[in-house]
Amino acid sequence: MTLPYENSTSGRSAMDDIRKTIQAFGCSKFAPMEDFDEGKVTIQFEYRGRMVQVSASAKGYAAAWLRQNPHTPRMRKTEIEHERAALAKGHIAVWSILRDWIKGQLTAIETGILSFEAAFLGQILLPTGETIHERISTQGLLPAPSDPQKER
Repeated sequence: MTLPYENSTSGRSAMDDIRKTIQAFGCSKFAPMEDFDEGKVTIQFEYRGRMVQVSASAKGYAAAWLRQNPHTPRMRKTEIEHERAALAKGHIAVWSILRDWIKGQLTAIETGILSFEAAFLGQILLPTGETIHERISTQGLLPAPSDPQKER
């Protein structure tokens, strides 16, 4: 089985698609950012006075890709080159993932499936600069996920 988005090629054009989508939805601000050291892509936008921040990890995607496509001695590239190629795939994939996720959330809002708050609750920025999800996580307000192995 292939990892979704592993054959994506749009990369930066996906960022333009995100901008067009949120602008058509009525958002008033848009800011894309890449953190090269962390391997993270972040999108911020404002909708009716609510700032939203959505992030995705290219390194996380690369790690998932490497689990499905481990380096072997038969490859013509070194393990380091293979890992760099995985990270490059991750940088392209996360833009496409964010584009599709944001477009899906906005479509759900437009069609009445979700409210704006329900669609983006975890990503709404608080005045402190952290997202609601980050605040909930640091305060331990959500119970830890159950372990399906223990439930058997």
